[in-house]
Amino acid sequence: MRLWTAAEVAAACDGAACGDFDATGVAFDSREVTPGDLFVAMRGEDTDGHRFLPAAFAAGAAGAIVEEPCDGPYVLVADAFRALQDLGRAARARTAAKVIGVTGSVGKTGTKEALWAALGRTWRGRVHRSIRSYNNHTGVPLSLARTPRDATAAVYEMGMNHAGELAALTAMVRPHVAVVTAIAPAHTAFFPDEAAIAAAKGEIFRGLEPGGTAIVPFDSPHRDRLIASARPYAAAIRTFGFGDGADVRAAEMVRAPGGGSLVAARLGGGREINLIVAPPGRHWVSNALAVLAAADAVGADLGLAALALGELPGLAGRGRRFDAATPDGGRALVIDESYNANPSSVAATLAVLGHEPGRRVAVLGEMRELGNDSDRYHAALAEHVTGARVETALLVGEAMRPLARALEGRARIVHVADAREAMAAVPGLLRDGDAVLVKGSNGVGLSRLVAALEGA
Repeated sequence: MRLWTAAEVAAACDGAACGDFDATGVAFDSREVTPGDLFVAMRGEDTDGHRFLPAAFAAGAAGAIVEEPCDGPYVLVADAFRALQDLGRAARARTAAKVIGVTGSVGKTGTKEALWAALGRTWRGRVHRSIRSYNNHTGVPLSLARTPRDATAAVYEMGMNHAGELAALTAMVRPHVAVVTAIAPAHTAFFPDEAAIAAAKGEIFRGLEPGGTAIVPFDSPHRDRLIASARPYAAAIRTFGFGDGADVRAAEMVRAPGGGSLVAARLGGGREINLIVAPPGRHWVSNALAVLAAADAVGADLGLAALALGELPGLAGRGRRFDAATPDGGRALVIDESYNANPSSVAATLAVLGHEPGRRVAVLGEMRELGNDSDRYHAALAEHVTGARVETALLVGEAMRPLARALEGRARIVHVADAREAMAAVPGLLRDGDAVLVKGSNGVGLSRLVAALEGA
C-alpha cells in the first residue's frame, strides 16, 4: 500500500521533490531497505547516510530524503534528521488511529508487542507498532512515519535516559493512551534517584490528547508521583497491578502447567476475565494487566485480547526459549534474556529460572549505566541468585566482581572478562537437563553467546 508520495514528503518536510515516487515504507539504515522504501540519508557523528544511497537504491528504494542531489528520485531538504521528525509529525497528523504510547524502566518492548498482538485480534491487519526497540529520538519519528494510512490502532514505544527526552517524544506521538509499565533503577548514572526516574517517565503524560487515559502501575512506590504527573493532562487515570485498589487487578494467579500463568483479572464495574499469560513470571502478568487496561481504554474486545496474551511467543532477547545441545549429548533449556538488564529485570528473570526443573545455570552480564551505586546493585543480586537455587553462575564483566564476592560459598562461580570468554566457558558448564538463563546489558554482547548456543 502506498505510504508516501514524493509530493507528500516534500510538503511534510518543506523540501523540493526531484523526480516522482510512491514509497511503501521508510528506512534510515541502508541495510534495512526493502523494495519500495523511502531512504532517509541522515548525517551522524560517525557516518553519513549519503554514502549509502547507491546501496539503498540497489536494494530497491523508491526514493530518498537528502541534503544534496543524488542519482535517483529524491526530496531535497536542509536537514534530513529534522525532515524525518517532520515526516513523523505529518504521519501522526493524518492518522485516525487510536494511539497508545508505552514507556517504563522495564517491560516496554514486551508490553508494546503484547498490545500489538492483543489489539490485532480486534482490528486484524490494521494495528501498527514500533519495531524492535525503536524508541529514541530517531526511532520514534521513524515508527510514526511508517504508520499505514488505514491503521485503526498504533502502539509506539518511547524510551529515555535523560530528563526531558520523553517530553519531546510524546509531543510527537500525542497518544490517546499513555502507559508506564514500571519504574526501576535503570540509567541511574544520569539520575540522582528513582524518584527522578519516575518524574522523567511521567513526562509521557504531557503529550496526551484531550480526553486521554493515563495507565499507571499500582504497586509501584512511585505510583502517587506518576498519578500527580498525569493529573494535569489525563481525563482518566487507571492503575494496574496486584494490590487491593488497583483498577485492573490480578485477583488470583497460579503457575500454569508447562509455564506461564493462569490469572483471574478484575477490571472494575463487576467485570472479570480469566486468562492465560503465556510468558512465565510475575512481571509478565503485570505487563498483561497493563495491556488489558490499555485495550479497554481504546475499546478493543477484551476476550480476544486475552486469547492473544495466551498465545504470545517469546521475544528474542526478552524471554525466548529454545533447547541447545550439551557436550554430553543431551539438551539444555536456554532462556534468552540477553537484550538488556537492570536490577529489577535481572531479579524478575532469576525468579523465572527458579521455577524451572533440573540444574540451574545463570549467565549474567554486567548491568551498565548504574553510576556510583553500581557495586551495591550488583552485589544485591546475590539474594536473587541464591533464591533461584542457581548452582553455577557465569558472571561476565568487571562490574560483576561485587556479585562474585557476594556469592562466594553459595554457588559455583565462574567470572570472565567479556562475552568472548563467556562463549568459550559456557559449553563446559552445561549438561543434559540444565536450565540456562542468559541476561545482561545489551552492550555486553551476550546475544552472540545465545546465537552460538542456538547454532550448536
